[in-house]
Amino acid sequence: MHTLIFRQHWIVVAVAALLAGTLFAGCGGNAATGTPAGSAATATTSATAPASAPAGSPAGTPGEATKVSIALDWYPWSNHTGLYMAQSTGAFADQGIEPNIYVPSDPTTALQLVAAGQDDFTISYQADVLIARQQGLDVVSIAALVQHPLNTIMTLQSSGITEPAQLKGKTIGMAGVPSDDALLKTVLQSAGLTLDDVKTVNVGFDLMPALLGKRVDAIIGAYYVHEAILAQQQGQPVNAINVADFGVPDYYELLLVTSGEMIRDHADVVQRVVNAVVAGYAAAAANPDEAIDQLVKAYPETDAAVEREGIKLIIPMWTDGGKVPFGSQTEERWTSYADWLRQHDILAGDVDVTKAFTNTFIEHAHMGH
Repeated sequence: MHTLIFRQHWIVVAVAALLAGTLFAGCGGNAATGTPAGSAATATTSATAPASAPAGSPAGTPGEATKVSIALDWYPWSNHTGLYMAQSTGAFADQGIEPNIYVPSDPTTALQLVAAGQDDFTISYQADVLIARQQGLDVVSIAALVQHPLNTIMTLQSSGITEPAQLKGKTIGMAGVPSDDALLKTVLQSAGLTLDDVKTVNVGFDLMPALLGKRVDAIIGAYYVHEAILAQQQGQPVNAINVADFGVPDYYELLLVTSGEMIRDHADVVQRVVNAVVAGYAAAAANPDEAIDQLVKAYPETDAAVEREGIKLIIPMWTDGGKVPFGSQTEERWTSYADWLRQHDILAGDVDVTKAFTNTFIEHAHMGH
């Protein structure tokens, strides 16, 4: 389907759906958001190719701000507000960083571009980082943006389906991402079911239209912090079965990622970016209304009503309700998730999870605050 099994928020598909008059564009697998009407078109036209220097030479000339590119995983939503607050509050500027935060035309290649030095940073997913490393890409997670899974199996409330056991004999829409098979299989096993007990249909990344149009009984890959709100506001409330409640090991939903080369050759730049990101997310958590205002300022087509509800749900996920410092990661979490991926033949046994992430920059950033 694509070279790496990336979590896809696929702009091209979303734009096509919007042009067809679709109100929703679903997320694939760990995909981050549904589509606020009109935003995909804006994201692909106003957020263009990175303006930064290649990762191998980001420092610029003395006295000038260091330009870096930060490729998003999907068009902007409430989980990205920390980046925009870092811009608006001057946190990036204070660190001597001039970021180009943009939506790539094909987010499925984001990790490849970072590994190749064509982008400096990107937002990605735990499974994707592990799979990328398995395939030889030197990419490293430097901060966990969301501490727990957001992925769900979503059904219409009108269906009455609220538990995995009720999925028996039902049709489930999927995006065709292999790791979603593993998620679904695990959730079904919790109810004594197998994949043979349901019918799966590949709907691409047209997940929400498939559910709302009742072409399927359920979908996997939608976020309760976004799609559920969007559906509610469209008059079609949904149930969200959280995969983490039914046997799927805890994992980090979204990560800030850079390359090993960037870490080795430009650790000072990485540190300054992380410093700014930590400050930006703290500002967004403290001022959620202002954070959404900045999101809307950057992308006027943003559905502010959805995001103002969504940010209330996503903020606690940034620090596990204040239990851990923002951005922190544990070897235990990485190991247990990698083991689960291996059990489902998604990951080979030779990937060293300890090289897939580092807390060094996050720890230094918090020491400075």
